[in-house]
Amino acid sequence: MDVKDGKTVKGVNFVNFRDAGDPVMLGAAYSRAGADELTYLDITASHEGRKTFTELVRKVAANINIPFTVGGGINELQDVERLLGAGADKVSINSAALRNPMLISEIASNFGSQVCVVAIDARQEGSDWRCYLNGGRVPSDKYLFDWAREAQDRGAGEILFTSMSHDGVKEGYANEALAQLSDELNIPVIASGGAGKMEHFKDVFLKGKADAALAASVFHFGEINIEELKLYLQHEGINVRL
Repeated sequence: MDVKDGKTVKGVNFVNFRDAGDPVMLGAAYSRAGADELTYLDITASHEGRKTFTELVRKVAANINIPFTVGGGINELQDVERLLGAGADKVSINSAALRNPMLISEIASNFGSQVCVVAIDARQEGSDWRCYLNGGRVPSDKYLFDWAREAQDRGAGEILFTSMSHDGVKEGYANEALAQLSDELNIPVIASGGAGKMEHFKDVFLKGKADAALAASVFHFGEINIEELKLYLQHEGINVRL
């Protein structure tokens, strides 16, 4: 769930956002519906120089019974401690990790690798995938595969890769890049960006070799039912938690 000004929003290619509802109520509904995990990203925190929404995290923790990750505006260990104390299970860092890669190592050594998710927003530029900061607004000098390996080496427990080229387009995930990431890393890879129909989830596991698939708009706007999706994936021979 991308959160902006206290509301869940969804865009296309990281722009043109529309309101998708209350993040606490949506989280509770997804928890009841059988989602395995939730991810809350304060998508303008880094750009606006704000800290992530601690009070919202407390409300979410009180209303769901599945693990959830929180990201956006996390720049130091005190931010991590504050969010874990409010009830989050993991934190996701993106812009801060690109600016200060040592933050990955500090989080892993202080709280454990399982707490540290490194999110990578990347756009395909020719044969390369350039990583972006500040919610996709600012290009960096890092590229997807080298940066993912470095994040792993520094102690990241998971990589959450969002293809900016596929985000919100609903034509499938970036399966070739995901498969390469999966082959090169030995930590879980979470796919994000591109889900439009159930077949896209099957493809991201079989072709993209992803360990998990994140999706937003297809669930927010009732296009895919989580229970039906899981039954479909099970029928396709994919191991899911029912």
